This record gives sequence, C-alpha cells and structure tokens, in this order.
Amino acid sequence: MTTREARRAIALVGMPGSGKTLCAQHLKQRGFFEFRFGGIVVDEVVRRGLPINPENERVVREELRRNEGMDVMAKRALPHLRAAFTERNCIVIDGLYSFSEYKTLINQLDAELIVIAIVSPRRVRYERLARRAERPLTWEEAEARDFQEIEMLEKGGPIALADYTLVNDRDPDSLLQALDALVDSLGCKP
Repeated sequence: MTTREARRAIALVGMPGSGKTLCAQHLKQRGFFEFRFGGIVVDEVVRRGLPINPENERVVREELRRNEGMDVMAKRALPHLRAAFTERNCIVIDGLYSFSEYKTLINQLDAELIVIAIVSPRRVRYERLARRAERPLTWEEAEARDFQEIEMLEKGGPIALADYTLVNDRDPDSLLQALDALVDSLGCKP
C-alpha cells in the first residue's frame, strides 16, 4: 500500500495530434500504470454495438457528458485510478479533457495531480492527424474537432493550468527525452 504523500498522478493534456498518446505509451513502456480517458468512450461505443469511428465517439462522449456531467470520465476513472494506487505511487492519465474533470480529480483523487501539457503548432498537429493510420483526419475535420473540443469539452482549462509544458515541434525522440527528464526530475517511478 502506498502513502498519500507519495501518490502522484501525471495527467497528459493537449489538443489532438499534440503527442499525448505517444507520451502515455512511452511511459507505459517504462512500466507506469496508464489509464486512457478516451478508452471509457470507446468501451461505451463497443458496448452499444456501434462501429468505432470519430462520429460515434463524439456522439457517445457528448451524451455521457450531457447525462452524467462534464466530469463523467473522471468519475468513471476514479475507481481504476484508486486501485492502481494500491500498488503504485505514480500513475499516468492519458487525455484529461475537461476543466470539470480536472477539478474532480483535484478534489477526489487523494493524490497529487501533476498536469503536463503537450503542445504543438496547429499546422504540425493537423499534418500528423492526416498521416496517422488510425482515424486520420482532413484539415477541415481536425479544425472542426479542435473547435468542438474547446467549445463543448472545456478542453482549454487543463492545458492553460498545466504545471509543465512540453513543446512537440521536432522529432518524437526529442519529445520523449524531454518527457523522461521531466518525469525523472519529479521523482516519479513506475
């Protein structure tokens, strides 16, 4: 069992294509427990028997928030995060989205929340989103998603209040080296 003082949750935030998932997967490979908030939506899409695609994910995400509140993902994630803390002192959250989720975690997680924003120029993010193998987006689709996430998901709050910011405008290795240095400087171990 870990002690409260030692517990830390690293929440990775950023706009689509910024590199959040790359960072989360890297930390998972290093041995950290990783929980993806977007997985809650995907699981619900699957549970409903719908095809996994950006439109169905958006519809389910918005419905969950409308029916259960803007902090629904945090509330649904809390049991998983608390369970992880029974075995680990430091965990990783991929994709904390809304300001309401941020406030819920600050108040209910019973651990220090460290928010790391991964940021990239919009042009770079949109180019990445167009090239990705899973759910590629056109420039127009990427822009529409940005607007929807800022306007409907309160996404700007956690990014604006981040404790640390990593700029991802070069190669992936540079980002991951900066991430490792930051996580190590925080004393977080898997």
